[in-house]
Amino acid sequence: MAGNATFRHGNAALLAVSSVEAPRIVSSTDFDHSLASTLQRLRFPPRLLERVAGITHRRWWAPGTSFDDAAAEAGSKALAEAGVEASEIGLLINTSVTRRSLEPSVAVKIHHRMGLNSSAMNFDLANACLGFVNGMILAANMIDSGQIKYAVIVNGEDSQATQEATLARLQRPDTTREDFTREFATLTLGSGAAAAVLGPADEHPGAHRLVGGVMRAGTEHHDLCVGGVDGMSTDTKGLLDGGLQLVVDAWHEAQPEWDWASMDRYVTHQVSNAYTQAIIKAIDLDPGKVPITFPHWGNVGPASLPMTLAAEAQSLSSGDRVLCMGVGSGLNTGMVEIVW
Repeated sequence: MAGNATFRHGNAALLAVSSVEAPRIVSSTDFDHSLASTLQRLRFPPRLLERVAGITHRRWWAPGTSFDDAAAEAGSKALAEAGVEASEIGLLINTSVTRRSLEPSVAVKIHHRMGLNSSAMNFDLANACLGFVNGMILAANMIDSGQIKYAVIVNGEDSQATQEATLARLQRPDTTREDFTREFATLTLGSGAAAAVLGPADEHPGAHRLVGGVMRAGTEHHDLCVGGVDGMSTDTKGLLDGGLQLVVDAWHEAQPEWDWASMDRYVTHQVSNAYTQAIIKAIDLDPGKVPITFPHWGNVGPASLPMTLAAEAQSLSSGDRVLCMGVGSGLNTGMVEIVW
């Protein structure tokens, strides 16, 4: 395989990963009640979100809490867990899909809120739901090169405004089954925040080494999921089929070199029950090694993978092999191995 799709890290380690849950629980039943007349008129079955996506509820932020404030909170929490001072950070990468304006970057407010030095580089890195994985890879490369010593990758997502706009649109009397199907995936989203601190492995013997991984692109599928502040249009079946094929191809290409068939944990991007079960079946994973968080968080975009990893951290033992697996609209996939 030409290019740099397969990579290895030399001296980068995950020192801490943390998450912040949004406090407001919004059930799929709440959405059903809001859309009752539309669901009845279009003859959709009850509890559609739970039946199709497996999502019982998701979370929204409390009034007055901003997604970037939550990202900064997650970042400071991760620093405390890693035992790294804010003054030691050389790089902040914000990977949030959510943003309230085109400029400045979301990263600048988070940088300020976390009290990082002016010497700490900061910028946004956007790649749909794969952004956090990309951020970890980029930070690890910069640590390996010696350009920086410590990096913090953050993410904060807020699905409320997009879902409220979508619910209002789907409540219209002229909504068709095609309209509902196209916007259905928007209702699976959730809010949350996560952060990770990376540093040199040789100075932190108990940390979790980033070994390396693979990246693959299927950009012929770039128009299957297109989202904005007011809503998201998704070809759900096309996205599942295209994403599944991309993951399977990357998986089989990686096996001769990486031997990922017997990992201790597979931490995947959390989308829905259908997507998760399709991945498990297609590459023959042990379901007991695939933690599930989408039923109560929904799809929290780039935050879903690190939030799930943070939830699993206490049950992992030294030496466990963990494969982080993500897919982002566009399509892109990435798999990164971490030795715990």
